[in-house]
Amino acid sequence: MPANLPPPYFEAEKRYREGKTSEEKIEALEEMLMIMPKHKGTDKLRADLRRRIAKHKSEAQQKKGSTKGGTAYSIEREGAAQVIIVGVPNVGKSSIVAALTNAKPEVADFPHSTWKPTPGMADFENIQFQLIDTPPVPTEFVDPGLADLLRRTDIIVAVVDIQGDPLQQMEDTMIFLNALRIYPPGVPTAADLKKAPFIKKVLLSVNKVDDESAKEDYIAFQELCELPFPSVPISVRAGYNLLEFLRKIYELADIIRVYTRSPGKEPDFESPFVLPGNSTLEELAEEIHKDFVTKLKFAKVWGKSVFGGQMVQRDYVLHDGDIVEIHI
Repeated sequence: MPANLPPPYFEAEKRYREGKTSEEKIEALEEMLMIMPKHKGTDKLRADLRRRIAKHKSEAQQKKGSTKGGTAYSIEREGAAQVIIVGVPNVGKSSIVAALTNAKPEVADFPHSTWKPTPGMADFENIQFQLIDTPPVPTEFVDPGLADLLRRTDIIVAVVDIQGDPLQQMEDTMIFLNALRIYPPGVPTAADLKKAPFIKKVLLSVNKVDDESAKEDYIAFQELCELPFPSVPISVRAGYNLLEFLRKIYELADIIRVYTRSPGKEPDFESPFVLPGNSTLEELAEEIHKDFVTKLKFAKVWGKSVFGGQMVQRDYVLHDGDIVEIHI
């Protein structure tokens, strides 16, 4: 099928060729993409334009970052866990970050509206998670900074759209991650890998579960794909299950919240110490102050696994919600 491109398309194409900066080229490419009619004859051309847009945007961001001694992907970890949101175009990644954090990623009905990572902090009970929106996948050009960020992060959330083709979307996303040697726990890795894989906890977020019909589709989707990792159905539009989405992240993070108190005073429930699961009293003491480790004599603990104010030693394994009174 011929493309049948209108004259304004070729005018924008000329501006693209004559563009001196990445910004000028991006503007011309986006105009070409908007002008181009949507049919089978333009599918390959549209895909090529999107790849070029993504490449120019990444190059522009790298230039900006290099002047500051880093790149757009040099994002310092904040909160109880760092969570990277990935997915193919138009599954709602940016909408999730916008709904749960104070960040303002660009949200649009057309694909590739996100071209740089956008971090934001999501509140869950009395802690926060750092959610980071990323450019859509898969792509022929992968910024090395994105690959490094994905390999360093705590949790990866793969987003699919139940109203689209979630099976294909999930497959495309996992192919993208596997190409970066990233695999969920317990999933067989490629036998021909020359370097060790990066094992990352993955949560599948099935978005746009807007009504009862979509909920039925989600159940059918689960049965068809036999997920090797946890999933959660959500709807940003309807505000459905967003708290459960954060709860799943909390469970995957494998962390505990521990509260401290001084003798005769109430504990501070607003700012818990966040520690890895199975942390000991000694590790809490080190987190509070390095000198506490050597000076620690014992502690009193209030929690589900002890009676109120039970005296424990430095090898005591802490539990989520424990209240600790340290004696030095």
